[in-house]
Amino acid sequence: MKRWLLLLALTCAWPAVARVPDPAALQRIAGIVQDEIAAGHLPGAVVQIGGENGVYYRAAYGEREVRPEHLPMTPDTIFDLASLTKVVATTTAIMQLSERGRLDLDAPVARYWPAFAANGKAPIRVRDLLTHYSGLPADLDLSRPWKGRSAALERIIAVRPTDPPGERYRYSDINFEVLGELVERVSGEPLERYCQAHVFAPLGMRDSGFLPAPSPRIAPTAHGRQGVVHDPTAWRMGGVAGHAGGFSSADDLARFARMLLAGGSLDGVRVLKSASVEAMTLPQSPSGQARLRGLGWDIAAPFASDRDTLAPVGAYGHTGFTGTSLWIDPVARLYVILLSNRVHPDDGGDAGPLRDRVAEAVGAALGPLTDADIASARPALARYAAARQVVSSGLDVLAEDGFAPLRGLRVGLITNQTGIDRKGRRNIDLLREAPGVKLVALFSPEHGLYGKLDEKVASGAEPSTGLPVYSLYGETRRPSDAMLAGVDALVFDIQDAGARFYTYGTTLAYAMEAAARKGIPIWVLDRPDPIGGAQVQGPMLDAGRTSFTGYWPIPVRPGMTLGELAGFYNQEAAIHADLHVVTMRGYSRRDWFDDTGLAWVNPSPNLRSLGQTALYPGVGMIEGANISVGRGTDSPFEQVGAPWIDGRELARYLATRRIAGASFSAVTFTPDSGPYHGQACRGVRISVSDRDALDSPALGVELAAALHRLYPDRFRLDETLGGIGSATVVASIRAGADPRAIAAGWQGELEAFQARRARFLLY
Repeated sequence: MKRWLLLLALTCAWPAVARVPDPAALQRIAGIVQDEIAAGHLPGAVVQIGGENGVYYRAAYGEREVRPEHLPMTPDTIFDLASLTKVVATTTAIMQLSERGRLDLDAPVARYWPAFAANGKAPIRVRDLLTHYSGLPADLDLSRPWKGRSAALERIIAVRPTDPPGERYRYSDINFEVLGELVERVSGEPLERYCQAHVFAPLGMRDSGFLPAPSPRIAPTAHGRQGVVHDPTAWRMGGVAGHAGGFSSADDLARFARMLLAGGSLDGVRVLKSASVEAMTLPQSPSGQARLRGLGWDIAAPFASDRDTLAPVGAYGHTGFTGTSLWIDPVARLYVILLSNRVHPDDGGDAGPLRDRVAEAVGAALGPLTDADIASARPALARYAAARQVVSSGLDVLAEDGFAPLRGLRVGLITNQTGIDRKGRRNIDLLREAPGVKLVALFSPEHGLYGKLDEKVASGAEPSTGLPVYSLYGETRRPSDAMLAGVDALVFDIQDAGARFYTYGTTLAYAMEAAARKGIPIWVLDRPDPIGGAQVQGPMLDAGRTSFTGYWPIPVRPGMTLGELAGFYNQEAAIHADLHVVTMRGYSRRDWFDDTGLAWVNPSPNLRSLGQTALYPGVGMIEGANISVGRGTDSPFEQVGAPWIDGRELARYLATRRIAGASFSAVTFTPDSGPYHGQACRGVRISVSDRDALDSPALGVELAAALHRLYPDRFRLDETLGGIGSATVVASIRAGADPRAIAAGWQGELEAFQARRARFLLY
């Protein structure tokens, strides 16, 4: 095993035994701080080191304020945190809103702040801001006078990116100024009020917040400024911003650090889910980028005396311009807090040497990472590898083999925009360049080769290659003999959505039928079930209701990849194609798409995030009725409405149902396409609070039952039959049966299906 992987496993293993630093070795810190004060690098500092077993070191040195009467620094001094605000306040708030389904980290920022999209910023995602891969400049222009939050927002809107998102790391205050604005727009509370109510007060952080009340305990910054933010942009914004403006003490930050070490809770109060802590503190940088960033946090080697030989995975932390820093080492289970006002009194000073020397002292006090430490990591490594390792798609696997099985063949490729490898290269280009392989034709499914069309698709030619593109969602939905003329083999490479009525699975089955008819082999390059392959949910499709949106009697959520479905269809439907499935490497059935390390590409125009895809098997069940599911809005499948619905009434009723993993709020939206185009639709917004607990098809039945109960004369229940797929379920809803009883009724059919399904599972 590689040493850095073992360290990574230790990082994820919350129950690891804490390593207590040698108290005598920590005493070096006093001399180090006094040296730095004597060198004029800072007037004073507070150092606190602790862990799960208590505080190992806590001391104050030097002066809080430089003046004739020598006001000493004390351990309870309150400091201007500067950029520590980014992680202690803003990142925590953003992750909480994400957990509650209010904010999608992979959504464009413009979904929540439409004006932000101006001047080329539309592609920037929330995640890009958190990792500093947005492409935005370092800060707003301060060369001309301006003041006020509204003025700052105007300047943010006017900013142009200097690089496309994901291509270049640039630490940017603008990123977190935008995130601070998102907290208010999404939560409805100003950043300072939100953080006080949801972060600082629950954790008992009594000295923490924005705009502190006057107190002699506050360390002044440049030119005697006390209790007023030092950062010039935050000052112009009124003292509250996502990137700076927070104040806190060492004891308060210690409580915050202990919460993170404990996986998101402290003293019985949970502030974050453990999965959020992991996402914040493990590498989240774009694939191929050397600079490692978590969500908000920077990443470094653990605090060990041999840390210079270790990969920068283990400890995480952040620094602040005023001379503050917080670093947390989950390997040793400790935190290191260093707070200074190095900018006092004249905006000079340098806390960098102090940080480096204290880190060295802590490492010496801990000693090197031992073989016993590494050995204790092995069980955690196995868990980590199963849950988090990067997956190789079928395309990646076949490309690594040089496309050897296809050599000497004229290939027809069935694909769309999702057919890319881990480096973002198109399968079209990889096949054209593969030695001995001749790509002669392309076939596109619903939504076309580029996944942008919500209408019938015409055949044509691929612009960069000139290859013919035969539409399988136009005049025909099956490959014809004419299309297959001169084709020796078919290759299918498309990302599925995990729901029965998503048509890519039917396109695959039709292609298999055509290949069998022509006597040519077909290769399926497998890709993940994006919503996980461990859950099998929903009613079975009635045997007599097969169609393009339901090729074979299977449940709404079959819990199978397209490669597995291909094997199932080949046997169950007696297709008898010469089928070859190129399986993924590193994939687990429990994986959601964001566990795989693969890049998300919208599989169709109205599935723009994993959150929407999680809701799709449920909300999609009732889409055929006279309602809007948000197509033609920024949040398709996350809202349901119609002009005749009372959103508050529907939200209240659904809340009484206590549906696991979902919550509801009243909403009004106006779709620009689909049913009720241009009309105000009232209804509910659906937030996923726990995706693993959510049974999305059962949610679909709950929605149908609620609409039928509340609006029996308006809601056209019969029109849901195509999506639900079961006449028995629709009849039960009409009869007023409890949705939980309806869901219980299909469990027997699901068990029988799972017994048949088991033979075809590949992972």
